[in-house]
Amino acid sequence: MTNTKTFGYVRVSDKGQNTDRQIVAMQELGINERDIFIDKASGKDFDRPQYQALKAQLRKGDLVYIASLDRLGRNSKEIKKEWEEITTDVGADIVVLDMPLLDTRQYKDTLGTFVSDLVLQVLSFMAQSEREKTLARQAEGIAVAKAKGKHLGRPQLNLNTLTKQQRTDLEANYQAWESKELTGVQFMRILGLKKNSFYKIIKEYEEQL
Repeated sequence: MTNTKTFGYVRVSDKGQNTDRQIVAMQELGINERDIFIDKASGKDFDRPQYQALKAQLRKGDLVYIASLDRLGRNSKEIKKEWEEITTDVGADIVVLDMPLLDTRQYKDTLGTFVSDLVLQVLSFMAQSEREKTLARQAEGIAVAKAKGKHLGRPQLNLNTLTKQQRTDLEANYQAWESKELTGVQFMRILGLKKNSFYKIIKEYEEQL
């Protein structure tokens, strides 16, 4: 079909990850840069802007390359649903570069379709299992950190976490603030603290006097 097009789909889980390897693989296949759709989003579902834009452009006979099945997604039920929509409802083909059996151009007969469907189910299940293991490890790590008394997220600001300069400025200006020679706003500016943090630090400091 002369009007068919070839697309590439690239996904990484977050904005900090590099897409170069996947993009180079697509370009080596001769895919035009404008036909490579890139998402930097979780694979837990398919509510991704570039993936949805790709699906909107797909027509019968088109071809989509993805580097590996987990780049398509990590939810086995959703992977199979999307796969069937693209290959059956739209009539486009999918090729998974690191799994030659997942090439819908090659297996149009009944046995070939059965084999590719079986591989798809196994791999999509594995992709979901890996995601669930990752989430479990993250939860375990958080639980262990909490059990050890580690604070997760921003460090709690207190008297002991002040910088050496903040501590010096606090001691040098406390009496002026106490005697109202220095306003609270001025003192906060000197220490580089916001209102809530400022009064928390002052309370701790006064308890040590």
